[in-house]
Amino acid sequence: MNVHFIAIGGAAMHNLALALYNKGMKVTGSDDVVFEPSKSRLSTSGLLPASFGWYPEKITKEIDAVVLGMHAKKDNPELLKSQDLGLKIYSYPEFLYEQSKHKTRVVIGGSHGKTTITAMILHVLNYHDIEVDYMVGAQLDGFDVMVKLTDEADFIVLEGDEYLSSPIDRRPKFHLYQPNIALLSGIAWDHINVFPTFENYLEQFQVFVDSITVGGSISYNTEDKNVKNIVEQSENQIRKFPYHTPEYTIDSGVTYLDTEEGPLPLEVFGAHNLNNLAGSKWICQQMGVDEADFFEAISSFTGASKRLEKLASNTNCVVYKDFAHSPSKVKATTEAIKAQYPDRTLVACLELHTYSSLNAEFLKQYNGTLDAADQAVVFYSPHSVEIKKLEMVSKDQIELAFNRDNLLIYNNPEDFKQYITSLEYADKAVVLMSSGSYGGLNLDTIKELVINPS
Repeated sequence: MNVHFIAIGGAAMHNLALALYNKGMKVTGSDDVVFEPSKSRLSTSGLLPASFGWYPEKITKEIDAVVLGMHAKKDNPELLKSQDLGLKIYSYPEFLYEQSKHKTRVVIGGSHGKTTITAMILHVLNYHDIEVDYMVGAQLDGFDVMVKLTDEADFIVLEGDEYLSSPIDRRPKFHLYQPNIALLSGIAWDHINVFPTFENYLEQFQVFVDSITVGGSISYNTEDKNVKNIVEQSENQIRKFPYHTPEYTIDSGVTYLDTEEGPLPLEVFGAHNLNNLAGSKWICQQMGVDEADFFEAISSFTGASKRLEKLASNTNCVVYKDFAHSPSKVKATTEAIKAQYPDRTLVACLELHTYSSLNAEFLKQYNGTLDAADQAVVFYSPHSVEIKKLEMVSKDQIELAFNRDNLLIYNNPEDFKQYITSLEYADKAVVLMSSGSYGGLNLDTIKELVINPS
């Protein structure tokens, strides 16, 4: 099969390209820019475009399928040529479904937690040498790629994203997978650029639940009232398995899960991660892993990349970085670290980087999200606001939204860098929460300050 990728350099797209290449297909692609690590990984496999840009001459009738990424525009020259030739054009999720329609599809959905839950499931299966296909949105320890496709595996585990499928397919990705086994972790309004009201956003999850194949199942977090209402009111003929946060204790900075065999020490922590663990256990049991084997494996799970990831530590200080940017995740992460290190000063730094978080109206959703921090810091870049063509937000608006008088606010990368590098890294727990880079902050500098304090 000959597959061409339009916008091959994306995090998801290049992983799918590599998966198809590893499966023996002929893969080509184009992009106007490719960043690391996509660039090196594509280059190693000989898939990096010889030159960047869009070249309609690459599109011929010999191509069996075109996979269109969100980075491309509707008037992309290669897309227009593909349409003129009548080639079969797939969005990323459409193509994944085509590759897995004869498998049992396990889809993990939710505004937050889906990457971690997917990672937990894959960690357990990998620990017990159970081969499955998968697609996950983060690099995982023990896995070379983020997408794996084979002809042999009976199951495929898919992280179900609610964002749009492609420039010409405005359906959320997780509407296209038609899961046999599904999970819904939580719902908190996000992506307001495409879902302008919370009601519209909720509707996407209703469609997801109704898209589960008849006779299939959904595991759902009963502690989220929106999830509970959507699942329990659905008339889809599926099995419904509720779950909730299990009992646990924290002792000397270690979280212990309560089990019938006694306390089980974990590498991860936080009520939200224990809730994720409960959901992943339900899914693993439906895939043939019993409870005892699940607990044996999950005790060594250290987390997905950028999800509450330990950056550096010494005897009296620890620094984490986290992909958290939505209000619910910011609150959960901040509270989790304070609970884990109650005797240390918690410094919580949040970068407002996404379309939603830089929207003046949406900012109100952050009210109280940093309350667990002893010192709370917010950074945002006016340049990011300009790029997203939003109205400029002010420091007063941010302070009012977070409802915290002693909030530190920076909008200059150098000023924030000066703050974070001059911080006294002693008797502290520090977390850097962002889907961006704080204007180019070098995290290795923070590591050095913690590992080799003066």
